[in-house]
Amino acid sequence: MKEILLVRHGKSSWEFDVTDFYRPLKQRGIEDSSLVSRELEMKGSAPNVIYSSPATRALSTCKIFAKILEIPENEITIVEDLYDFEGRNVINFIKTLPNELNKVMIFGHNHAFTSISNIFGDRFIDNLPTSGLVKLTFDIEDWKDLKKGTTEFIIIPKDLKE
Repeated sequence: MKEILLVRHGKSSWEFDVTDFYRPLKQRGIEDSSLVSRELEMKGSAPNVIYSSPATRALSTCKIFAKILEIPENEITIVEDLYDFEGRNVINFIKTLPNELNKVMIFGHNHAFTSISNIFGDRFIDNLPTSGLVKLTFDIEDWKDLKKGTTEFIIIPKDLKE
């Protein structure tokens, strides 16, 4: 059995004169990421390993989750191919994961994560919002055999607010 936690980066800011790659999180992105990571912690679904897109907003979101899940920052692996909006690079990355890893968390971007959730999950998602998380499970032994799995749960910030 293999598990993937896909986390879309938190809400980012457009107010700075920086390229897309360097856009920082807004305060709302920080708060929403904290909310979702605490909910994940309560569900007891911590990963074996964390991978992140190198983009500022994705890596910042990743560090918020790592802190709340008590995963040392030096255990975060930054992967250039996860700075992907289409999904093909992310899928190829997943298919090459070492088979000793069973629970993987990946921080990245849309439309890639919505698309991957719909291709490999069994519950349609119109749009994975910022700071949104999807847990997918697969009845496989080898990552290269990635196929349709089960959408175990989706955590969306707005559902956690009063």
